[in-house]
Amino acid sequence: MYNIIYVDSGVCASEGFFSDGISAGLKPNGVNDMAFIYSDMACEIASIFTTNKMTAAPIRHFRAKGDFKTNFVLINSKNANAMTGKNGIEDIDEILTKCDEKVINPVMSSTGVIGVRLPKQKIIDGMKLFDLTQKNPHAAAKAIMTTDTFSKEIAFKVKLEDGTSFNIGAMAKGAGMINPAMATMLCFITTDADVSKAEMQEILEEITKLTFNAASVDGDTSTNDTVMLLSNAKSGVFNRDAFKEALFKVMHFLALEMVRDGEGATKLVTYNITGAKNDSEAERVAKSLSDSLLVKTALFGEDPNWGRVASTVGASGAQCSEDTLKISFDNLCVYDCGKLYFDEEMERKAAIVMGHKKFTISCDLGISDGSFKAYGCDLGHEYVKINADYRT
Repeated sequence: MYNIIYVDSGVCASEGFFSDGISAGLKPNGVNDMAFIYSDMACEIASIFTTNKMTAAPIRHFRAKGDFKTNFVLINSKNANAMTGKNGIEDIDEILTKCDEKVINPVMSSTGVIGVRLPKQKIIDGMKLFDLTQKNPHAAAKAIMTTDTFSKEIAFKVKLEDGTSFNIGAMAKGAGMINPAMATMLCFITTDADVSKAEMQEILEEITKLTFNAASVDGDTSTNDTVMLLSNAKSGVFNRDAFKEALFKVMHFLALEMVRDGEGATKLVTYNITGAKNDSEAERVAKSLSDSLLVKTALFGEDPNWGRVASTVGASGAQCSEDTLKISFDNLCVYDCGKLYFDEEMERKAAIVMGHKKFTISCDLGISDGSFKAYGCDLGHEYVKINADYRT
């Protein structure tokens, strides 16, 4: 048995971790635009990166290091350092040589506009403002934001039955270019659990499929998608089941926060698919629904157009039939195996559900027992406005 208890400490919840955010002048008006995560002990690191073939320089720089430990992550916003070629990697090398002498094998992560080289001197000068004794996770979480309207962080203390405990905390950014092939995002997770790199990587990959890979805002995949999980093992404590559940809670919360903060979004919708031929087909249906522009615009208009849902299910390529399909908005069944319930009164009730900020669209395919949940949002005028002038 174990208890998972919320704590308000973000990436600094775990023993030996420090973090802060500062303004280096990358963004105007003195807004925080650079952050660090530092551990006073070297960390094992597990990672997952974008599936985009145009991989940003920080990811290529990370991968070139091979198997290593680190105790320092430098993060900047406003500039993605993507599509910058060899120069982008060389810029990272030059910047990281200026790190504090306490730093071991530093890594860098970036987010922002594609196709512009890093303002190296601003970043190097900004690092001089870092104080590695600071525990200011909230400032760090704000510093990594781009079009996010709020920062995203979460942390838990995990108490085991024998009285021992470990901690896990995280921060993330993401609001646009979110696609269920690793959401467009940066996420940094810290823990003092005494977990091996191999076990961290295995668990991280498993949970990513159910969380970040199940989240969609607009169907676009970034060049910079990054999830890093760092453990300094300082607690000396580990329980696989407890760690896995706590990590799921962290990543599930952050995935939903990114969808909730989708650029211009007003709805957070869960697509609950059951009765599919297998889990893979259920996943295909769920992601088709979370990505569908017609479904997204219906959500924005609060139009209970179940026909768009049915059409998208059929177009997904999964095995399905109108004779076995059931569609519900929350607990309101609007279509049942060929039976049309959608009269004027039903439409009124369904419209009420669609007016909620958070609800579930469920599709039972009636084929077998495959299931999957995906998460999406609506698409409206504000999304177009934000992305029409993103570079400015």
